Amino acid sequence: MVKVGCCGFPVNKKNYFKKFSLVELQSTFYEIPAKIETVKKWREEAPKNFEFTLKAFQVITHDFKSPTYKRLKRKFGNPKNYGFFKNKKEVFEAWEMTKKVAEALNSKIIVFQCPASFKPEKENIQNF
Repeated sequence: MVKVGCCGFPVNKKNYFKKFSLVELQSTFYEIPAKIETVKKWREEAPKNFEFTLKAFQVITHDFKSPTYKRLKRKFGNPKNYGFFKNKKEVFEAWEMTKKVAEALNSKIIVFQCPASFKPEKENIQNF
């Protein structure tokens, strides 16, 4: 089955919902919403059969030196523990945050976007 949607909402949500039945939320990669109520509102605004996919929070996948962190407003823990699926508290917390968003949206798909610097090295494979 092929489904078509956009990464983010290129038009207002009301119009988007009329044309598509799926969206990939990219904003969750940069920052997890501070309030789960915000996410629940997104679900309530969408048609019942509308599907949300989301990108996992960058703290799971990207090293703290990544330029993508410029958009991160709420830092937590030790940034040196961020990324590459490390077996660290910060990565597990980021996964729990991502999972809560997915559950609130009834998402079945979470995209783990890894940087080009994430190579199939022994340590990375073990962390994964």
